[in-house]
Amino acid sequence: MTGPWITATALLSAVEASTSATPAAAWWTVLLAYVIGATPCGFLAGKLRGIDIRQHGSGNIGATNVLRTLGKPIGITVLVCDVLKGLLPVLLARSVAGPGGSVIAIAAAIAAILGHNYTFWLGFKGGKGIATSAGAIAPLIPLPFAIALGLWIAGFALSRYVSVASILAAISLPVSASVQMLRAGAWDVPLLVFTLFLATMATWRHRTNIQRLCRGEENRFEPGKKKQPSPTPSENPPAA
Repeated sequence: MTGPWITATALLSAVEASTSATPAAAWWTVLLAYVIGATPCGFLAGKLRGIDIRQHGSGNIGATNVLRTLGKPIGITVLVCDVLKGLLPVLLARSVAGPGGSVIAIAAAIAAILGHNYTFWLGFKGGKGIATSAGAIAPLIPLPFAIALGLWIAGFALSRYVSVASILAAISLPVSASVQMLRAGAWDVPLLVFTLFLATMATWRHRTNIQRLCRGEENRFEPGKKKQPSPTPSENPPAA
């Protein structure tokens, strides 16, 4: 997990000069953002259906594995919940912090993403954070988010790999943000480093997918085909 933490540290160093205008009383929203992000929606959805989602499919608690294992209605519900886990904390942080609170909003976004990826409810193991990241960045960098979303759709349509689409979208964020800032003639260092954090985190969390892609073992997403949950060891019938 070295890569993501290096970029997180770089972000903290980059924003030190900006914190003087940040209302200190609003930092509680960052802690709340982590708690909200750490709510394991996919895991809870599996429990409602009587299974541990971590023991089925890819073993991930994210919406993709839930959709593959439990079907579209539950998968889409988990997807919406994961997006809201990123969106709502950022909106709350911006509202509480006011005009001088952009750093707090960025910190809340990071906290929500880290909460999803490393939830304390499940031993600091969680999802890959793509949906939560999408919710978090939408109000912060809407144009780069729109570009990333378009690339995700195109990447998925062409490859049928969710992992490829997610990595492509994440890597596009610092590129499109840099172009936007260059055209505007003003550099927002905290936001730029934030996009680098997102790209690094997404790539790091998909490292096993990258390995499977290199070996030709990554599963393509097949719409309309639901995988039946395989029984856990405790569910297996006793031998006759």
